[in-house]
Amino acid sequence: MATAVVTAERENYLNKEYGVRSWLLTVDHKRIALLYLVSVTFFFLIGGLFALLIRLELLTPAGDLVQADTYNKLFTMHGMVMVFFFLIPVVPAVLGNFLVPLMIGAKDLAFPRINLLSWYLYIIAGVLMLHCMLTGGVDTGWTFYTPFSTAFSNTKVVEAGIAVFINGFSSIFTGLNFIVTIHRMRAPGMTWSRLPLFIWAQYATSVIMILGTPVVAVTIVLVAVERLFHLGIFDPKLGGDPLLFQHLFWFYSHPAVYIMILPSMGVISELITCFSRKRIFGYSFVALSSIGIAVLGFLVWAHHMFVAGISLYAALIFSALSYLVGVPSAIKVFNWTATLYRGSITYSTPMLYAFGFLGLFTIGGLTGLFLACLGVDVHVTDTYFVVAHFHYVMVGGVLMGYLGGIHFWWPKITGRMYPEFWGRLSALIVFVGFNLTFFPQFILGYLGMPRRYYQYVPEYQVLNVLSTAGATVLGVGYLMPMVYLLWSMRYGKPASDNPWNAAGLEWMTSSPPPTFNFDETPVVDFEAYDYEHIPEKHEEEVAVG
Repeated sequence: MATAVVTAERENYLNKEYGVRSWLLTVDHKRIALLYLVSVTFFFLIGGLFALLIRLELLTPAGDLVQADTYNKLFTMHGMVMVFFFLIPVVPAVLGNFLVPLMIGAKDLAFPRINLLSWYLYIIAGVLMLHCMLTGGVDTGWTFYTPFSTAFSNTKVVEAGIAVFINGFSSIFTGLNFIVTIHRMRAPGMTWSRLPLFIWAQYATSVIMILGTPVVAVTIVLVAVERLFHLGIFDPKLGGDPLLFQHLFWFYSHPAVYIMILPSMGVISELITCFSRKRIFGYSFVALSSIGIAVLGFLVWAHHMFVAGISLYAALIFSALSYLVGVPSAIKVFNWTATLYRGSITYSTPMLYAFGFLGLFTIGGLTGLFLACLGVDVHVTDTYFVVAHFHYVMVGGVLMGYLGGIHFWWPKITGRMYPEFWGRLSALIVFVGFNLTFFPQFILGYLGMPRRYYQYVPEYQVLNVLSTAGATVLGVGYLMPMVYLLWSMRYGKPASDNPWNAAGLEWMTSSPPPTFNFDETPVVDFEAYDYEHIPEKHEEEVAVG
């Protein structure tokens, strides 16, 4: 009888701890991170499916796979899903949620219930966007440009706008939570000069979320109001100004570029220091460059509008500012490179993704300087040159950082190691596939192929075939980690608490961490990335944990 009671109590405990209800009502930041992981992966697959259909259409010059209206909806929904439901939330919501409290020695985020609410808002917005896709879609482009979105499009513009509006509050709540947590809940001794660079990146990103997201939310509401009630806000026929929309939209959406890329930059700082066994070169400069990017990012929005009718003097000023914003990004790249110099480098999977990030982000950043130049920008605006640049920074940079971070912290998240061979192979395939997909698009854009067209002249077919072939390779590279990481959860070797022999508080607790992260509040009496006092392991020991 007593045994039966104990068994029943144990089953009740397990159901309470691991049942579906416990996940849906959890306030544990680590579980919420895993909920986000599943959610953003789902939307990544949907966005990837749209991308595949786009590349298949562009395999031949004639529009012989889908009609023009369908193609307009494909690239619009691809952009909306990827930007608003994957690239913006992926690193902050998944890795940030899991790691911010662990890295600063806190037991949870400052507002656990608001953290859960942010995930529910994300899901509500995602469901609304899915309904929009299944009942007609949107054809305005992910930028909602007026007056097309307010006066001409007969698709689900309002519904998609509401989805983006709701999702914006998810970002705001996440940013608010991170800022308060980093300010108020650091462990004793965790001064600002000892914060991991990943935390600095998340902090800067959160500032952008708080300041920028309300602007785009109000802008989308104004589009819906004008569309529903025919008020003259953006439509020139009603006395509105379409340039006003572009100013408001890009005031957020260019800083949104840094919402996407800054967290991945923070990941790369962690990877390079760990796998070169050195303290980051110029820690203060790398940390402050994250703040510099966040500040300068709000001053360059009009470089998206050089051909939209702004004055020449304004264009010159924004051109100069666009060059200036490249300085803090360059500081990071140069300091990462200096950190590698004479380091004891281990070519594990996370480090290969870090190298891939350096390559892709550097190409994306340098081509951004071309777009900041007035003369060149006039030539390549609305061509595939812009598409290639955007994807090198946003998709190449963000995903390389995210995948590097996932592989780095996967043993901490799951307590299991993944097969190193398949990890290294996937990193190589992603890098090759990405360059094969998007580098030809720089040439296409320079030659004059406009973006968002479903037909093109036959002279461009060879480069489009290369791009479509690369997309196939890239898709394989992205799907591989999903397979072997899921496999590792059941069959992977058990991971030690610190399989990479890394510095940082997150490696001083168990793998996976307990509910409240630390049995006792840690005291920080060491500098960030103090690898000089951490004995090295052999590569085989590190690989298997």
